[in-house]
Amino acid sequence: MEESAGQSSLILLSISASEVNNLKEGINFLRNKSDGKSYILYKYGDLMRACKNMCKHQGGLFITDIEDLSNRSVRCTKHNWKLNVSTMKYINPPDSFCQEELVIERGEDNTLSLIELNPPNPWEADPQVPEDLTFGEVQVTYITHACMELKLGDKRIVFDPWITGPAFARGWWLLHEPPHDWLERLCRADLIYISHMHSDHLSYHTLKKLAEERQDVPIYVGKTERPVFWYLQQSGVKLTNINIVPFGVWQQVDKYLRFMILMDGIHPEMDTCIIVEYKGHKILNTVDCTRPNGGRLPQNVGLMMSDFAGGASGFPMTFSGGKFTENWKAQFIKNERKKLLNYKIQLVKDLKPRIFCPFAGYFIEAHPSDKYIKETNLKNDPAELNRLIRNNSDTLTWTPKPGATLDLARMLKDPTDSKSITEPPAGTPIFKKSWDFDIYLNAISASMNDDIFLYPSWIEEYFTWAGFEGYNLVIRVIETDDDFNPLHDGFNYLVDFLELSFPKERPSREHPYEEIRSRVSVMRHIVKHGLLWDDLYIGFQTRLQRDPDVYHHQFWNHFQIKLPLTPPNWESFLAKKRQRVQ
Repeated sequence: MEESAGQSSLILLSISASEVNNLKEGINFLRNKSDGKSYILYKYGDLMRACKNMCKHQGGLFITDIEDLSNRSVRCTKHNWKLNVSTMKYINPPDSFCQEELVIERGEDNTLSLIELNPPNPWEADPQVPEDLTFGEVQVTYITHACMELKLGDKRIVFDPWITGPAFARGWWLLHEPPHDWLERLCRADLIYISHMHSDHLSYHTLKKLAEERQDVPIYVGKTERPVFWYLQQSGVKLTNINIVPFGVWQQVDKYLRFMILMDGIHPEMDTCIIVEYKGHKILNTVDCTRPNGGRLPQNVGLMMSDFAGGASGFPMTFSGGKFTENWKAQFIKNERKKLLNYKIQLVKDLKPRIFCPFAGYFIEAHPSDKYIKETNLKNDPAELNRLIRNNSDTLTWTPKPGATLDLARMLKDPTDSKSITEPPAGTPIFKKSWDFDIYLNAISASMNDDIFLYPSWIEEYFTWAGFEGYNLVIRVIETDDDFNPLHDGFNYLVDFLELSFPKERPSREHPYEEIRSRVSVMRHIVKHGLLWDDLYIGFQTRLQRDPDVYHHQFWNHFQIKLPLTPPNWESFLAKKRQRVQ
């Protein structure tokens, strides 16, 4: 290992002269026999490129893509992502990500070395020597879903408070009943960390309750491309102390306590994770990150928290046609949940945390209209994940109940200490039994009869505002009832994104096509307020068909992340329409 200006370089694989001579044109799969790790080297004449044999998505292994006759692409065994190794760009999903390359160094004796360049780990700046903790000094209390309260000395930090109301429009509801004093806990927090803008982490329903009691509670978010609180002003929630901090920099809270926010390697424009350090003891919360900090994370932390459940996507439950039979979907979901478990087990084995806690997956599709999703979208069992982790590592585990508290010092000193975990009092409800559906659904439905929708030209106004064009895709959007039956008086329209037009019939040119059936109340709510389409897709508020069966990353990424920060100017739109009528 060589180091220069804080950056390290590591030789991952040495290739002898004879092995170099045996390299074939095209793709070569290579393996380091000493550590078992695999690599890919692409050769085209004198041109060579190399990378780790590890998919950027969830670390899956690449194999030969038998559909590629040019011998330039490989396929991931986990989710069928495809990488063109001649360009190091992913081709499935198309127009999406690039693969990190390794440096190829040629020796004078015709040997090759594959070298990885690593920037310094930011959490190693100004290292703290761990100090002894007294019992009760660091306590972690589970509230619900991804919300944890950390007591660190005389300071309190709260993570991601979604504690009341639905998330993703009306698709997600809390599985667990939060402690009765949850609002008091939020009000006394010294700081609140919100990882990203998804509504199961940034809950305006919850923050509205908090703001009514304490507007100036310090809230910290990462400096993401799309601001976490982009919707704050329009939401009407009055919060006055939101702090946006850079990634990879320690934020000092007091003499003993600091934290650092890191970005996700797959979705750096929105997802973050956090390291909290108290007296040299680290707590790592990877939240929903697919590849937190690009896979570079601290090892041997005192406590690690991570998502576990799966099912946080409309795929494949909301899809139909072609291969999407019920049997195919059931097998796919079963396989995906198993892959996620294996990924989390491997992550824990690599990072070696002293304690692991699965969280951020405790939601339920509780509304009766989503019975099909609830029955189909099976999720991983946190207790099963913890059992597998204990069987495969020396890491201790905690499967929390709402209101339960873990004493970090006690558990680290003696895992058998019965006082390490304080369970909620006997008789405390664990699971929610009611959700006040009508309050929230009525608020969403209020947009249905807005004057905007008296004028069919709202369609052109909306998609022009959205700003997505120059992409060969045609969609048909169909407004439906709660059971996804088309409405007799609902809108049914085509959008051609190649030149942003709104034809009556599909164009004669060759084009990909998607049909999107959407619950009318949610679709119009999103259109009126300029909300992101995560509410539709992740919230299970659509039913989709596509031909061919290809995920259009640019389209979905734009409507889920890159829509304008301010909503359409519907007042101006209506004023012009009314003026013409007069």
